[in-house]
Amino acid sequence: MKLSAIRNKATLVVVGTLVSASMMACSPQDEVSPNTKPKMSNTDPQNEHKEESNEISLVYPTTKKGEVIDTYFETAVADPYRWLEDDRSAETEAWVIEQNKVTQSYLANIPYREKIAGVVRDLLDYERISAPFTEGDYTYFYKNDGLQDQSIVYRQKEGDQIEVFIDPNTFSDDGTVSLGGLSFSDDGSIAAYQTSTGGSDWREVYFLDTNSMKLLDDKLINVKFSGMSWYKNEGIYYSSYDKPEGSELSELTDQHKLYYHKIGTEQATNSKVFGHSGAEKHRYIGGQVSEDNRYLVVTAQKSTSGNRAYLKDLERPDSEWKTIKESIDSDVYLLTNDGSSLYLVTNENAPNSKIVMVDAKKPAMENWKDLIPETENVLSPSSAGGYIFAEYMVDAISKVYQYSLDGKQLRTIKLPAIGSAGSFGGKKDVKHTYYTFSNYVTPTTIYSLDIESGDSSLYNKPASSFDGSQFVSKQVFYSSKDGTKVPMIITHHKDTKLNADNPTMLYAYGGFNVSLTPSFSSTVAAWLELGGVYAVPNIRGGGEYGKAWHQAGTQLQKQNVFDDFIAAADYLIDKRYTKSEKLAIHGGSNGGLLVGAVMTQRPELAAVALPAVGVLDMLRYHTFTAGAGWAYDYGTSEQSKEMFEYLKGYSPVHNLQAGVEYPATMITTADHDDRVVPAHSFKFAATLQEAQQGNNPTLIRIETDAGHGAGTPISKTIEQYADVYGFTLYNMGIKSL
Repeated sequence: MKLSAIRNKATLVVVGTLVSASMMACSPQDEVSPNTKPKMSNTDPQNEHKEESNEISLVYPTTKKGEVIDTYFETAVADPYRWLEDDRSAETEAWVIEQNKVTQSYLANIPYREKIAGVVRDLLDYERISAPFTEGDYTYFYKNDGLQDQSIVYRQKEGDQIEVFIDPNTFSDDGTVSLGGLSFSDDGSIAAYQTSTGGSDWREVYFLDTNSMKLLDDKLINVKFSGMSWYKNEGIYYSSYDKPEGSELSELTDQHKLYYHKIGTEQATNSKVFGHSGAEKHRYIGGQVSEDNRYLVVTAQKSTSGNRAYLKDLERPDSEWKTIKESIDSDVYLLTNDGSSLYLVTNENAPNSKIVMVDAKKPAMENWKDLIPETENVLSPSSAGGYIFAEYMVDAISKVYQYSLDGKQLRTIKLPAIGSAGSFGGKKDVKHTYYTFSNYVTPTTIYSLDIESGDSSLYNKPASSFDGSQFVSKQVFYSSKDGTKVPMIITHHKDTKLNADNPTMLYAYGGFNVSLTPSFSSTVAAWLELGGVYAVPNIRGGGEYGKAWHQAGTQLQKQNVFDDFIAAADYLIDKRYTKSEKLAIHGGSNGGLLVGAVMTQRPELAAVALPAVGVLDMLRYHTFTAGAGWAYDYGTSEQSKEMFEYLKGYSPVHNLQAGVEYPATMITTADHDDRVVPAHSFKFAATLQEAQQGNNPTLIRIETDAGHGAGTPISKTIEQYADVYGFTLYNMGIKSL
């Protein structure tokens, strides 16, 4: 379920990432703007491409094979590269170094690699700011001047000059320590902020006196998958796991706990609020204090979909917990409250979600009353100024309506074009809210909305050099293997000819209820400037059409996801946008699984495969870090014989066959990825290098001091996309730009 970017007292997080089910899952790679996605600018690549055969020779490192064999339901399964799961061993480290040498040597021979880096760099080099928000006497916002590794938090008191509040670029010399989250006490006098080192999901929390600008002695360590919800000015609720005894990057973490930290105390004395040892395990637990500080709502999940919810009256510290919802078959969260009236968002008996009201004295499901009923479109609401803003996805495109707290629809918010709007939100006393708007050819623009009148005005239009008027972005619908209609947005230069000869990037995700709505990315803009076509299908497993669409791509229905993606490729080829020799398939995390599965099922479909930070060993994914929480989407190999056989039937590592010509493949991962551990990519690369028939390169690019994507420095982003796009175009036979 999509959560709003600013939900009253919920934590505002840099890079637009809120702690939610989708974040704790193997989510899409995070982008680099202070809003949500990366951005780029204008270069004029030549249009003539010379096609030749691949001439760069490769000698892969020798990867030793072990003799590990696992038995599942009386079926023996070999795992010869199990040793690569040990991310702390010197042997694994040596293997990583040798693989990176081969990869970098290959990439260094691509003649236009630096030119591509220049295109990406130019398109990122413009000022990007976030929507402003008020805390205490100051208005705060994030800004990146263009090529700064991390966005800076600024603030301004009315009548005073703008000043730097927090500069994450000072956290480390190489930009690899990032700001992970920021939350203010009621009066704005204390700011709690998270930092992430090398992109790790493990965080540290610091507390800053906003008047003196001095750090307090308070510090929290080993915090993971956590919001920071303040109670008055006294302390925060936060979540974490017990730190594993083995590798913090790969060791299983499966019992989340909610804590309360009172300012001025040691972390060791923090009280456990929910999820005590010995209690029923919940892999994800979150706590949210209502804006009036009266209620604490705790959500508890066993997996990334479905949660229990409980309520505590904070005005009566000795009060017992009340159950809002005990079933884990659906989702619910607190949107806002008005006194004892709670406004909840849920997909209980409403796959596309609805808003219900209930009295806090009797919050159980049987007392819920529909306020804004379910519609045929997926609802993602937020609140600001004492109103509700209901954003609906209509074929993955935004429509927004404003409601009063009594459920009356007041107006439709007029958006500037077809695309994605978001970030409506704020406290109850605000008179204006700010929202973002973008699509694939429109850089993220910020608008100010007068809440009483409903009038929008332009707040900030970025000065990107990307000229969106030269490109077209249109939505089409195609039929999947079983006849299901699937939407896809295709973006390209307006002069592109449908001659089946255009370099085309097909990107998708397909899981965890995550919706890919049209938004601007500078890295995508770079691909367009280089003459490419960019296509994004909204395949099953995502949330574009609600819970039913999500479930149609889970567990024993996961093949639907792959079929939808394959059908999208077939559509692009059939309509002459491209041909197999000019097609690349790309996806990250769960999308990396998608690419791995499709390239093993249809190795001839595309010229290039780009699985990024992928879940590639489906028999063992649940044994690493928080992987067991993904079982709602995947099932596990221990669940049943049927589930084991199904997983083994598409698991990318287990379906590579010797003697098959697979696409030119560049696997990308990072040594600090503790969400989808790099062992997935290591084992897939070793297996593919052994199996590959012919001359198509099989490379793995292992980023150091980086994680699953969040907080990646701009400098690393430029290098990554220069390598990915260079590898892609070169293996499409394009030798010069």
